[in-house]
Amino acid sequence: MTQFVLVAGAWLGAWAWDEVVPELRVSGHGAHALTLSGLAEKQGVPAGQQTHVQDIVGEIERLDLRDVVLVGHSYSGIPVGQAAEHIGDRLAHVVFVDSNVPADGGSFLSAWPSGRAMVEASMAANDGCWAPLTAADYEGQGLTDEQIARIVAGSTPHPGATLSEPAVLARPLGELPATYIKCLLDGAEPTDDVAELLKSERWRLVEMDTGHWPMFSQPGELARILLQCAGAS
Repeated sequence: MTQFVLVAGAWLGAWAWDEVVPELRVSGHGAHALTLSGLAEKQGVPAGQQTHVQDIVGEIERLDLRDVVLVGHSYSGIPVGQAAEHIGDRLAHVVFVDSNVPADGGSFLSAWPSGRAMVEASMAANDGCWAPLTAADYEGQGLTDEQIARIVAGSTPHPGATLSEPAVLARPLGELPATYIKCLLDGAEPTDDVAELLKSERWRLVEMDTGHWPMFSQPGELARILLQCAGAS
């Protein structure tokens, strides 16, 4: 029995996986959606990036999960990639869903130089948090108006320290058994750092013909791919 641990990206909480979790459970697996500190129902809890790493590791250890498929979407690929190193033989596979990936000593912001000024300006105007996107920002990502409204209504400001703190990796990320899901409406090709990791024999690429939030736009297809990843682990 595979245990899926699902971590959504910036501004989102465990609720983002509400349409994916039942698909995994009906197939006989465990599915555990996680809200990171400072977001959704944990809004206001102080958090840096290493807090988020420990959120993930702590939940896996608290529930004593094994045969874990650890899933990180968008920003959360950074703490998920680090957490995967910490859980040892509990880990079966890592899935990065159109996500950032950690680089030792690098941060979310250092890997996005063209967006850094925009994010830092938002943080300066919002008590150190990155303000959520507006409905217009979700256009062209394969989402219905209802799905966009749901995302916007549920989003909360993202704690800024998690974006600026550096990642800490003990070994090359390419050594992890991993699948990278590229959502094609958000760019046809993986970023350069991901393309380099995909050269590893332990990594594989899967493409989805949808936008950056597939847990909303194509939850059934995303669940199907995650179940395939469990079989590959």
